[in-house]
Amino acid sequence: MSTGSGSGSESKSSEHDFNPNSSSNGWGKARGVVLKSLVLIGGALLLKRLTKSTTRWDHARIVAQSLAGEKFSREQASRDPDNYFNLRWLSCPAAEMVDGSKVLYFEQAFWRTPHKPYRQRFYMVKPCPKEMKCDVEVSTHAIRDAEEYKNFCDRPKDQRPEPEEVIGDIAEHLTTIHLKRCDRGKRCLYEGSTQPDGFPNTWQNGAAYCTSELSVLKNNEVHIWDRGYDEEGNQVWGAKGGPYEFKPAPASSFDDMFSPLNFPPQPLEKRIQGSFVLQE
Repeated sequence: MSTGSGSGSESKSSEHDFNPNSSSNGWGKARGVVLKSLVLIGGALLLKRLTKSTTRWDHARIVAQSLAGEKFSREQASRDPDNYFNLRWLSCPAAEMVDGSKVLYFEQAFWRTPHKPYRQRFYMVKPCPKEMKCDVEVSTHAIRDAEEYKNFCDRPKDQRPEPEEVIGDIAEHLTTIHLKRCDRGKRCLYEGSTQPDGFPNTWQNGAAYCTSELSVLKNNEVHIWDRGYDEEGNQVWGAKGGPYEFKPAPASSFDDMFSPLNFPPQPLEKRIQGSFVLQE
């Protein structure tokens, strides 16, 4: 009796030790642990890539892209037609320097006469020097033969000056703005200005120097405030109430063409005086 009982016990123990279902469950659990580990590792690598710090050249690229394009101050002119014109801002890539700096052609004109820009410049965009506490440096330069570049961005690429020619036509340095990333919660992405004492400028109205402030906002919106001052520090040209606000706009409609905003209510010469500098 006892022998039979012992044999039965051994038989049950043997069945438990070699249960194929138990072995399968163990492998399934191990495989689940491995898969979870792989998912966690993959997620960590992806998160590291996504949160990788933006490089100095990334900042310069973002600013250059934001400055490029066709923008208008239409909304601002609608709010305050006595102090702001509906202007057209147009900029596009023109060349790249050996050090990687982006060169943009820029022109500004009245909305009604886009083919007659009153201001033409080259923007040079690059990272700030490492020793400076800023992110992006934006310099403006005169153009050696500005007439040749009128409506540069509106032309087919094969009808524009070649990049090598563009670099050769970069003339006098005019201003430099140092931009910093905006603090979290602000509307802007980057903002900055020229040095406090500005840069020499004697173009109009007895000015001795000029200053410029620039803000790059989301959706490629750009705010810029150029002002000229005499030797006593009195403002002699430029908007007085704040920067011009340029926003990308859809193609103008037929109705826009005849908007009162595009027909100054008083003689243009009178309104221009002291508002901004016309290019000679």
